[in-house]
Amino acid sequence: MNSSVTRLVWTDDLNTGIDVIDGQHRRIVDYINQIHEARLRRDSRLVAEVIEAAVDYTLSHFGFEEALMEEVGYPFARAHTKVHQLFTRRVADLQLRFRAGEDVAEELHSLLAKWLFTHIRNDDADYVSAVKSRIQHGNEARHRGWAARTLGRFFRRE
Repeated sequence: MNSSVTRLVWTDDLNTGIDVIDGQHRRIVDYINQIHEARLRRDSRLVAEVIEAAVDYTLSHFGFEEALMEEVGYPFARAHTKVHQLFTRRVADLQLRFRAGEDVAEELHSLLAKWLFTHIRNDDADYVSAVKSRIQHGNEARHRGWAARTLGRFFRRE
């Protein structure tokens, strides 16, 4: 086991200032940490469950984020979606290898950890001003209604 793989810690520089997005990002960090903990326990059944849940939640987050960018007219939404699609293919490959019996938990943990923080600080930071601008220009109530409806489409209540 690689000792360099450790728990991720959320830092304030990861906050976008959009509460719903920040909450989703924190939840993904929690899942990444759960993968690490399940692996430390050497519980392959738990590792499998957490990987499936983490990937499912992350894909739902991507869908929500893409719908949000479209809603506010973010001009680079297609490029952002392409970044999500490329990452999704990498994760899908790891999932296939895992299902075939290969131990990819450390590789997946590392990939998610490195990619997520870089993606938040760079790609996600780019759309924040478009979203905040739209919310601040009198569409706040309409945006909250859209967000509630869209959250219901992408995320199950637990």
